[in-house]
Amino acid sequence: MLNLFFRCGALFTLGLAAASAAPAPAATPPLRPCQLEHPLHLATVPAQCMDFPVAENPRLPGGRQINLRVAVVPAINRSKRPDPLFVLAGGPGTAAGAFYAQSAGAFSRIHRDRDIVLVDQRGTGMSHPLTCALTEAELYDEDDAPLLAQTQRCLAALSPYADVSQYTTSLAVQDLERVRAALGYPLVNLYGVSYGTRVAQHYLRRFPARTRAVVLDGVVPPQLALGVSAAQDAEDALAAAFARCVRDPLCHARFGDPAATYRALRAALAAHAVPVSIADPTSGERVHMDFTSQQLAAVLRLLVYAPAGTALLPLLLHEALVNRDFTALAAQFRLVSRDYAGEFAIGMHNTVVCSEDVPFYPQRTIDRAALARTFMGTRQLDGLITLCRAWPKGPVDADFHAPLVSDVPVLLLSGGADPVTPPAFAEQARRGLHHSLHVVLPGFGHGQLTVPCVARVLERFYERAAVDGLDVACTREARPQAFFLTRNGPGP
Repeated sequence: MLNLFFRCGALFTLGLAAASAAPAPAATPPLRPCQLEHPLHLATVPAQCMDFPVAENPRLPGGRQINLRVAVVPAINRSKRPDPLFVLAGGPGTAAGAFYAQSAGAFSRIHRDRDIVLVDQRGTGMSHPLTCALTEAELYDEDDAPLLAQTQRCLAALSPYADVSQYTTSLAVQDLERVRAALGYPLVNLYGVSYGTRVAQHYLRRFPARTRAVVLDGVVPPQLALGVSAAQDAEDALAAAFARCVRDPLCHARFGDPAATYRALRAALAAHAVPVSIADPTSGERVHMDFTSQQLAAVLRLLVYAPAGTALLPLLLHEALVNRDFTALAAQFRLVSRDYAGEFAIGMHNTVVCSEDVPFYPQRTIDRAALARTFMGTRQLDGLITLCRAWPKGPVDADFHAPLVSDVPVLLLSGGADPVTPPAFAEQARRGLHHSLHVVLPGFGHGQLTVPCVARVLERFYERAAVDGLDVACTREARPQAFFLTRNGPGP
């Protein structure tokens, strides 16, 4: 989980006319000084914040009101541009404020001349969050019973103060437009990452006249019900990483063909689990556990997201198979299976997935045999389908999955080894984007914001609001992190 994806049953649709009508303006609460905090408390960013009230259910304007947390990071330049940048976080379930606190440096060039606006999407962060405990282990468990029990506990905990059906993307883009109008910006620029690209594209669909320029980083095309190909996409990204190691003389000399090590390790763990004793990486307490093939899958899935994790894979797999040392893999599993409550809003994630994705899965044409051959197998897909049978569905605009057609300038960014949104997704999205440019960074994973030189490319794009003649040459010089040859790091 921890990222993106996946998604049940009947859904309610909003009429196109109602969906595209601009919302009525609301009184703007005053902005006040605040701090945006990194989820791990590593940094803070000064900002101006307000709690912006909206109806939880727009069809019941007299019903429950919820507050959206809105943060504005004012431009440094007093002669700032009139069009701010709205930053849209991934997940679904991640908050924009927390995401920005982690990545503010990548926006520093843009921040000099433009306000940065961060709206914690309804159900996330400090916007009436729908938080429940869920671990990677529960989603991967071979039995549906624990997942269903957790889902029922989550619904029971949330139902006293939230109608969980009212937290879909179709409603969230209306919230964004209300915030834009209340703050008085005539036009906005958008940066969306991962699931945030879905939000950005749907805002562009609903409010094209208010959108100046868009960056989509790790693109989810509107036509796609995300999750069906997730296991195969992750397997392909893993294979690409192994192939890159083979082409690297130092990595190949140290580890041979990591793909062979990977296959042998999967087979060994499928036959029997390995008992491991480690110091928990967060508490330091001694933990005894059986390391299984499902735990290996959880580790592989998340390490392949970014070059820093991918750089470790040949070493970790080699240590486990050749040296029979599973401590590093087990420690990684303890990290990735931690409870996401507090920084990842599982309830909001479930509403998005179960309203916008799972109902659109082509169940009859899914190649389950091919998925079963991947390290993720079919379990996650089946788990999402099971979860969504119990989760309420929310409003989804009738044209939500229609191809997007737009003349607004759009820059699309993809990692060549992205395990979640491969470059083909961006190519599908840009077919109707008449003024677009797709930049692929070979060897990189999911989300290109922190890749060297991408910040300069974004600054140039938002300054020009055009892709014609945009200088992206520096992206061709970017290289993913070198593979670790020992625990001390890469070679010379």
